[in-house]
Amino acid sequence: MDHIPDIFGQLPKQASTLAASVDWLYQFIFWACVIMFVVIIGAMLFFVAKYRAKPGEKPLAPGPKHTTLELAWTFAPLILLGALFHWGFQSYVFSAVAPATSIEFRVRAKKWNWEFEYPSGSREGGVLVVPVHQPVKLIMSSEDVLHSFFVPAFRVKRDVVPGMYSTVWFEATELGEYDVFCAEYCGTSHSSMFAKVRVVTAAQYREFVLNMDRPPAGKTKAQWGAELFTANSCSACHHVVAGEAGGVGPNLFGVIGSEQPLEGGGTVHADLAYVRESVLRPQAKIVRGFTTAQMSTFTLSDSRIEAIYAYLETLR
Repeated sequence: MDHIPDIFGQLPKQASTLAASVDWLYQFIFWACVIMFVVIIGAMLFFVAKYRAKPGEKPLAPGPKHTTLELAWTFAPLILLGALFHWGFQSYVFSAVAPATSIEFRVRAKKWNWEFEYPSGSREGGVLVVPVHQPVKLIMSSEDVLHSFFVPAFRVKRDVVPGMYSTVWFEATELGEYDVFCAEYCGTSHSSMFAKVRVVTAAQYREFVLNMDRPPAGKTKAQWGAELFTANSCSACHHVVAGEAGGVGPNLFGVIGSEQPLEGGGTVHADLAYVRESVLRPQAKIVRGFTTAQMSTFTLSDSRIEAIYAYLETLR
């Protein structure tokens, strides 16, 4: 057994080498609090019952001072707190220093999505694919405001602060998909700023890296584009249903092939060149009525932009 039993199911399933030490500390603190609560409240109720005021009895005079006892219950908790600090600091240092064998990924946080850059230079929005039983180091930065990278199943969390780089590492031990959340309030769509870490075998990881700029097997370019649209959190700002008002950005239903009115006058034809520019330089041409929208800059390969364009063409 690698951790104290979590009989109340408070924590998600462990899925990294870091999780066990975090769970040990959490469960120790939890059960220590339970035991102290029972002992203190039990003693209080016992003394309330035993020494309650009774008819005809006079209050006793205060007893002698117990300096030794008072010092004991003052310093004993300090020893416990010092031990807990040392235990927690050990876990923190362990999680902060990545092994030399780690694969390095760049993580860019921006309102309101996560973008992952692989060692090959290819970028993926919304999904980070990593091999199982392999240390992974994340070098993270923010393009706008404070964010926080949090994977509950891995027990890792690190703030991503504008103007600086932060790092965190993990080694996944279980295959599957795990949720990534932003744990710092970062604006209007903070609640939709999530991603996935997909843990695969080493062979599957190598195949994924080789094919990551191609449509998945059995899927058309438009179907792949729909997945990319969701994975890059485009749906957080753009509606794609006919008749709906625009969200943070314009409604994209039927936009391809249309003339889009621009702030300052004039129009632009919504073709592939316009979509590419809107992805790579979103503030270059602003649709009328959306001057307050600040779309993040995306760095996507041509094949991915073309796939998203193919998906948008189907919205008619």
